[in-house]
Amino acid sequence: MYAIIETGGKQYRVEKGDVIDVELLDKQENNIEFSNVLFINNGSDIKLGNPYLNKSVVKAELLQEVKGPKVISFKYKMRKGYRRKVGHRQRYLRVKITDIVG
Repeated sequence: MYAIIETGGKQYRVEKGDVIDVELLDKQENNIEFSNVLFINNGSDIKLGNPYLNKSVVKAELLQEVKGPKVISFKYKMRKGYRRKVGHRQRYLRVKITDIVG
């Protein structure tokens, strides 16, 4: 059984027991529910939302807050002595999918 959920402007294919990194959420409780479920497949039955499924929820457990890889932004202008180097690391929430209800 798997589901496709939407959070943070991105879509994720999740199964029970999966660990994924999602964009930071406003409320950081230990138990998280994703209500924007687009698709559920449980082997024999397929449910497709328009755009979301009603009364379908994917439950997850918050594991930790992590940082992504460093991205370097470098600006350079030839023969002008202009160089700017800036690094950025995006913060994510690592969650473990505990249940798919729908």
